Amino acid sequence: MAMNENNFASRLLDWYREHGRVLPWRSNPTPYGVLVSEFMLQQTRVDTVVPYFLRFMERFPTLASLANSQEEEVLRLWQGLGYYSRARNLRKSAHKALESFKEIPHNPAELSSLPGIGPYMEKAIRAFAFDLEAVPIDGNLMRVYARLEARKVYPDDSKAKKEAEDYFLKRLSSPREFGQALMDLGELVCLPNGEPKCSQCPFKDICKANAAGDALNYPLKKAKKSSPIEKRSVLLLLNEKGEIALCKRPGNGLLASMDEFPNVLGGRGELEKAFGVGDLKYLGHKHHVFSHVRWEMDVYLGKGTLNECTYVALSSLKEKAALPTAFAKLLIFVPA
Repeated sequence: MAMNENNFASRLLDWYREHGRVLPWRSNPTPYGVLVSEFMLQQTRVDTVVPYFLRFMERFPTLASLANSQEEEVLRLWQGLGYYSRARNLRKSAHKALESFKEIPHNPAELSSLPGIGPYMEKAIRAFAFDLEAVPIDGNLMRVYARLEARKVYPDDSKAKKEAEDYFLKRLSSPREFGQALMDLGELVCLPNGEPKCSQCPFKDICKANAAGDALNYPLKKAKKSSPIEKRSVLLLLNEKGEIALCKRPGNGLLASMDEFPNVLGGRGELEKAFGVGDLKYLGHKHHVFSHVRWEMDVYLGKGTLNECTYVALSSLKEKAALPTAFAKLLIFVPA
C-alpha cells in the first residue's frame, strides 16, 4: 500500500499521542533540560536515567548553576550512572555555552563546538529542544527504518545512517514529536529482541519486514566480542579512627578523577607489596563489566595509613565519595 510523506507523519504522530512515554524532560522541554537528558541517555536506558535526571535538575536547575558547579559534586550526583566522561563533558558544555553564547545555542556549528556533543546529540538538541528540522538517528530509528524498508544493514554503518536520516527527513513533521515518536516506536513496539509487536505498529501494513515475516533479521547484528578480563585486588583500609582510605584516580582514562579504594592488578601478594600492608583479611569477590573490559575483584580488609589517600568516616562515605559503580559494589564489604 502506497503512503505519501504526510500520511506517514500523521499516522506516526497519532500513534505517539496515544501511546508515547511520559518523561520528565519531555513534559516541559527546555534547552537546558534536553541537554542534561541527552548526556544522561547516551548508552543508558530511559528507566535508569529518570531518577538521576530528577535529582540532577533539583540540584542544578539552571545552566548557570551547572556551569558554576564543582566537578566533584557533579560526579557524586552521577555516581552509578556510569560513563563518567559524560558528566565532565556536560559540565564543560554548560560552562562554554554560558560563557560563549549566554545560553544553549541552536546553530549546528555552535552546538558541535560544545564538549561531548557529536552529530547525533547536535541533531537531538535541535529537534527536541528547539523543534527544528532534524532527525537524530539512534539504534531505535535504525531498526524501524531497516524493517520498514527491509534493509539488511548494520545499525552503526555511516552510509546506512544517512539513508535512514534522508528517509525520515522526507517524511518529517513537527520535529520534536516526530523524533520522539520514532524512538518510542522502536522502544515499545519495534523491539530488538524477542517478538516485535508488529500487530500494534501503525505501519504494519507497509512494513516490508513484517510482510515477509522476518522482522528479527533486520537490521544485521554483529557478533559480540568477549571482554578481556583484569584480575584486581582491592583494599578496604581502615586507620586507627575507623576511617576508610580513598584514593583519587588519574585525571584521564577510565573513571578519570573518580574516588576508588586502593587496588592493584594482580593478587594478594601484589596488593601487599604495592601498599606495604600485611595481615589482610579476605572479604569476598565481585566483578564489574565495562564496555571494553571485565574486572574480577578480590576484596581484602586491612589496617593502616597511606599518605597518598584521604580518610573518610564510614558514616559519611556515600555522601562524600564519588565512587563509580565498580567500587560502590564493594560497599557491602565495608564494616558496619
